[in-house]
Amino acid sequence: MRAFRVVAVTAAVLATMLAAGCGPSDSDDGDERPPASGSETPTDASAGPSPTPAAPTATAPTTAGPAPTTAGPTPASSPAPAETLVRAGRSGGYAGQTHTLVVKGDGSWTRLGPQTEPEGTGKLPEAGLAALRTALAEADFARLPRMATGDTTVYDGFTYAFVHGGFEVAAEQEALAPALRKVLDALPPFTP
Repeated sequence: MRAFRVVAVTAAVLATMLAAGCGPSDSDDGDERPPASGSETPTDASAGPSPTPAAPTATAPTTAGPAPTTAGPTPASSPAPAETLVRAGRSGGYAGQTHTLVVKGDGSWTRLGPQTEPEGTGKLPEAGLAALRTALAEADFARLPRMATGDTTVYDGFTYAFVHGGFEVAAEQEALAPALRKVLDALPPFTP
């Protein structure tokens, strides 16, 4: 039964990310937004900034091996400013919703809500973008397992999915590798 739950949650996360478009973006994909001022402060049509970083807390062993998704830049190369640097999705939690962050090569980011509607935009400061690039390089997506699951069930826990450098990896909250935790720490918050 647990294996079925893991497969179902993973499929839902990956399907949402695919629906939002997980490959490098081109200029006519509708995902381009003018960058906000040089800060990490999100903008929202209905509310002001509300920084609420999510920090998962447990670790566990992992399972399956990596699988490349599409041809794209290697983690060592830098994408062009308009191309997607990383796409990260978080699903689950008490509300069972999926939220996605798309960060471009220039540090501009878009937060997508449960229905893949834009919830906010912003731009990472230079130091934040450098920290994210470093975390992505150290994560070495080519060597991470495609899907990491924990030994214990965390009800209402989160499942994370990342697309970077042509690789897609997913992990349950309790099985998130330390390198992926650093990536999460460098990202803007998943919710406004």
